[in-house]
Amino acid sequence: MSTILKAEQIAKTYAKGTQLETEALKPTDLSIEEGRFYAVVGRSGSGKSTLLNLLGGLDRPSSGKIYLEGKSIFDLRDGELAMLRRKRIGFVFQSYNLLGEHTVHENILMPLHLDGRAPDPQLFTEIVEALGIADKLKKFPDELSGGEQQRVAIARALVSRPAILLADEPTGNLDPKTGDEVLALLKNLARRYNQTVLLITHDMQIASLADSIITLHDGHVVSIAAPGANCAP
Repeated sequence: MSTILKAEQIAKTYAKGTQLETEALKPTDLSIEEGRFYAVVGRSGSGKSTLLNLLGGLDRPSSGKIYLEGKSIFDLRDGELAMLRRKRIGFVFQSYNLLGEHTVHENILMPLHLDGRAPDPQLFTEIVEALGIADKLKKFPDELSGGEQQRVAIARALVSRPAILLADEPTGNLDPKTGDEVLALLKNLARRYNQTVLLITHDMQIASLADSIITLHDGHVVSIAAPGANCAP
């Protein structure tokens, strides 16, 4: 398998007013292989969300380099980086971030609309049917359950066929049954489209479904191991 995403000595330091700086992520190397499903685990404050935000180009590292498909993403101008995110990276968060004044159909297609691209009707139909929301396209977000809103957010992330899908606790606000269903759909759809997935979770049962588990501790990646291996810090 080829490396699709690579981090070289990335670190992130935050200043908190007059307090000393906080190292949210210490110098870290990481190689992510194409087409694999990764779970990112670690205690609260270990750097999981910081790592995901840096890998997705949502935040800039204090030092280090990140390469997506061989391109150094932070050497790009802001507009070029925004375009790269829209085309090559999909995001699914615990908060659904749907636009309340737009229908489900409009929310799903928003990334393509912003990028001036026409949707692939066959892909759109396949995604909404697989996610069980084909009958919800004319509804508005406040007419949907939490699980349905999360499925819409996943559809929105997949419709532009991104190379990488980044998910930060996407099932955290859902009941266990709905969460399991959403996770299974996310994994199966990503495999179908040969996408790479990095999913933050605090649930080791969810992590056990991944191909590899990335464990963080105190701002460091301490291990990358297959489920079942000893990956505790």
